[in-house]
Parts: sequence; structure tokens; C-alpha cells
Amino acid sequence: MEPQKEARTPRDPVARLPGASSSQKPDEEERREGGSAPAATALDAEADGASADGLWELPVEPPERRPECSRCSRPQKVCLCPFLPVHPLHISTHLYIIQHPAEENKVLRTVPLLAACLPQDKCKVKIGRRFSEERDPELSTVCRKSDTLILYPGADAANLEEFILDSPIYPSTIIIIDGTWSQAKDIFYKNSLFRLPKQVQLKTSISSQYVIRAQPTNRCLSTLECAAVALSILEKNNYIQETLLRPLQALCSFQLQHGAQIRLSKEHLLKTGLYPKPMPKNKRKLRKMELLMNSIKI
Repeated sequence: MEPQKEARTPRDPVARLPGASSSQKPDEEERREGGSAPAATALDAEADGASADGLWELPVEPPERRPECSRCSRPQKVCLCPFLPVHPLHISTHLYIIQHPAEENKVLRTVPLLAACLPQDKCKVKIGRRFSEERDPELSTVCRKSDTLILYPGADAANLEEFILDSPIYPSTIIIIDGTWSQAKDIFYKNSLFRLPKQVQLKTSISSQYVIRAQPTNRCLSTLECAAVALSILEKNNYIQETLLRPLQALCSFQLQHGAQIRLSKEHLLKTGLYPKPMPKNKRKLRKMELLMNSIKI
């Protein structure tokens, strides 16, 4: 986890009380309006300022964080380790997770659960928005290998199951981008490295079990679910998918039992007339909405 950022120091000249001004005194402002400030008001203002200055001198303590489990990265009181495999799964595929920085500190993220199920040398998480050969030589080397795939849907993406049947070189590495759909799109298209590997996608009829976080469509899967399906295909072992989904199911079940609500997809809300927001006026966004309502892939 990222360390807590330091609070602004009391003597920071930028930090001021709301409405305070260093260039004008209250009586000067009143004279500009044609009157004069009563003496009592000026004294009260000075007293308030002195009190406020005193507040800045009080020590600031960082908020206490609940102790976290070293394996699943969940608070110890809600640890999900009982739902993880006793030993990391034995796989031959190398998995690289490209994680948007905004995902790193989200409470309900799935990547720590995924990493906890796999050997450390087979699952690497790279955090950032921009990657280059100079900044990350290791990732650059991986992207240039002929047996590396990147999982990202699109018109140029091959079906993973079909691709491995026809490919003369069996894939040894797969890259998955972790973030919202807009964040993933930004990372994919603004990093030329990620267009070097063969682009593949999953064609599956399963619906996401990550029901505590909204998805654009019912067929959109979380990062953990994508990895579970992809690894089970590459390793030719359905047990991998079952094992990786177990902690996700436990996480969602726990959250629902403690007040969380099922988050229906935007596609479902649009089709059932339950979408709570007005339809966008922007033609491009409106077109996307119409495609979702008609179950056309966007």
C-alpha cells in the first residue's frame, strides 16, 4: 500500500482560512464602502484570527489504518485467505497485470486476490499510465516476444481459444490491463508497446460475478475473472478458473451481507428502463447507449 501523504504544515503560506485576506484589514474594507467598522467587530476579528492561528499549531496525526493480511491485502478482520488455495497454483504461463494508478488503493480491488493465488514469479503487477522501453526495459522485452499475448477486446483481437489452436508458437505470457474501461482504453492506445503482442479477447457467455461493482454490460468481466478464464484456457485446466473465482465470490457475498447492493450493469438498466440519469445529448455517447440497449458490442 502506498504510504500516507504528509499533511500540509501549519506554517505553509498557501494554507489560509476561508475568507481571510492578507492584503486588506476589515476597517480598510469598510472605509471603501463609505463606513467604518465598529471597534468591537475589529477586536472580534483579531480574536478569531488568533484562535485560528492556534489551530494550525496543533499536531496532525495520520489516520490509523486497520491491520492488513500480508497475503490477501484485506483487513485482518475480513481476511479472505480461507478461500485462497493452500499453495499457489502451479502454472507455466506468465501473467503481467498493467494496473492504472487509480486502482491501486481501491478497497474492493481484485488484483491482490489474483496475485495471492499464483506464484510470485508468474504474476507481476506494473503500476502506471505510460510505459516505454527506457522506463521499463523488462516489459519492453516481454512485449516484443513472439509468444506474448495481450488481452484487450476489439476488431483486431482474435478469439483466444481459436488462436492457440492455430498458432505455431504456444503463448507463454499474457498481459491484462487493470482499470475502468476508459482507463484501460487510454493505457492501451497511448502505449505503443502494447500493440506489439498479438491481441486476443475472450468469447464467453458467462456473466460477471463481481456484482458489487457496476459494469457496462453483463458480459464485461473483472480483471480477476479475465485472468481466471484466460489462464484456464492457456493451461487447459478448468480447475484454475474455479479456484481463482472462489475468493471473488466470497468477497461479494461478504459485502452483500454487510449492506452492499448488487450493482446492475448499465446495459441492464437501459433495457429495463431503470437507468437513473437522463440520456446524454452528445451524439457519440448517445450512440453508445443505443448500442448497449440493442446488445451490440461496442
